[in-house]
Amino acid sequence: MQTLSTRELVIDIPGRADGYPLDLAIKSGQVWGVLGPNGAGKTTLLHTLAGLRSPRAGALFLNDVPTAKLKRRALSQQLGLVFQDRQDGFPATVLETALIGRHPWLAPWQMEGADDLAMAERSLEALDVLHLKNRLVSTLSGGERQRVAIATLMTQSPHTWLLDEPTNHLDLHHQVAVMKLLTDRAAAGNAIFMCLHDLNLAARWCDHILLMYPNGETCWGPAEKMLVPNALERLYNQQLATVEVDGAPFFVPKRV
Repeated sequence: MQTLSTRELVIDIPGRADGYPLDLAIKSGQVWGVLGPNGAGKTTLLHTLAGLRSPRAGALFLNDVPTAKLKRRALSQQLGLVFQDRQDGFPATVLETALIGRHPWLAPWQMEGADDLAMAERSLEALDVLHLKNRLVSTLSGGERQRVAIATLMTQSPHTWLLDEPTNHLDLHHQVAVMKLLTDRAAAGNAIFMCLHDLNLAARWCDHILLMYPNGETCWGPAEKMLVPNALERLYNQQLATVEVDGAPFFVPKRV
């Protein structure tokens, strides 16, 4: 079982005092949801886990090996990230974009082969965008771009998937399809760690939850222990009504 873990990790948010240290263990088969209001540091945490930002304190480990000692290529074979926002750096088709996911597995100047192409096409098909493979990414809708980004991560085939608002821009059907795909990947042995704003998606699909409060406080654990009204109302400064739908809690903001 592979584990991405943090030890006394404090993320670096400019202008904010040190937060509470994080000691997380993100393991194979788990689906984590990170919840918190705007500005709590969810995206900063995700970028820190991916090695794109340095922590203020503490360290990250992959199977007890400090990630700081791993080469970027080796780390990219194990960790993959879907950003909340992305820029079109240069014109590229959907298929060319998905094939970027194979870069960590190729030698310098090595071209993608038939297996890489087949993997990219399978990923695009899984995200319902294979029919767009010859379109320029710049011509796609926000939801189509999001699904291409997830397909690119799937093509990369890392063990641990880090996703920042993976259901952003998606309609209801594709929200459910993406969440099911992610839980299926966890069932196949991957680890899923994603930031979400939708409490009800987290309640229905996540088995572990990390709550991030604006003052730097954090708490985490099994979803059934974290998704309780008192903790969530304090998290969002919002009163909630709770009902049960298909065996899972469903949260509705109360009128003020």
